[in-house]
Amino acid sequence: MTVATTVRVATYNVRSMYDSVPALVRVIRALRPDVLCVQEAPRWLLWRRRRRQLAHASGMTVAAGLRRGGTAVFVGPGARVLHAEGHLLRGFFPLERRAVAIAVVEAGGLRLAVGSIHLDLDSSARFCHAAEALTLIRAAADRHGAEPVLAGDVNEQADQRTFRYIAGELTDCYPCAPRGDGMTFLARRPDKRIDAVFAGSGLTVVACGGAEADPDDLVRATDHLPVVAELVGS
Repeated sequence: MTVATTVRVATYNVRSMYDSVPALVRVIRALRPDVLCVQEAPRWLLWRRRRRQLAHASGMTVAAGLRRGGTAVFVGPGARVLHAEGHLLRGFFPLERRAVAIAVVEAGGLRLAVGSIHLDLDSSARFCHAAEALTLIRAAADRHGAEPVLAGDVNEQADQRTFRYIAGELTDCYPCAPRGDGMTFLARRPDKRIDAVFAGSGLTVVACGGAEADPDDLVRATDHLPVVAELVGS
């Protein structure tokens, strides 16, 4: 019989690895994620290699992700990938094209369909893409008998329309079991919670907050702070 343990699902906007990669790697290792949703993953020259190198240096592997949209899902050695897919979301000319990366994984006795998103600065596109991503993550979860988890850079705060919409469909993990103040942007002077992990109703949140990492590394790694949620089956 499989004994369920805590699964750590994290999200991190890595700003295309423009900042200190060694600091970024140390922060990811400090997160100890079983699954990591990445935003602003490298998209241009040698993008596949750079993603693999970041994952490998952090003790992980790349499970899912398209070049366009810059979203990816990494998994740790304790997670088994059952399925991976990526979808471009509706285009809003002339805005940047957005995407969702989805990996269905088994870890800690749980089967999760985990989606990584990076929503737009434009409010109309943001809301539309959130609805699309929720539909896609639910469909993947249903097909594979998994619990849905959606995580990423929402680009707005918890009292705004799109964030509230997602939190009405899935559980916003941070308020359930907060650790720290929850602020994620800007890394140097965080005063906004715009990065989040949302989980399906079949999951219980044990804790949710930032990384127990060197504060200097957190500032040098990228302009966002990471979020990690500890989840168990309900």
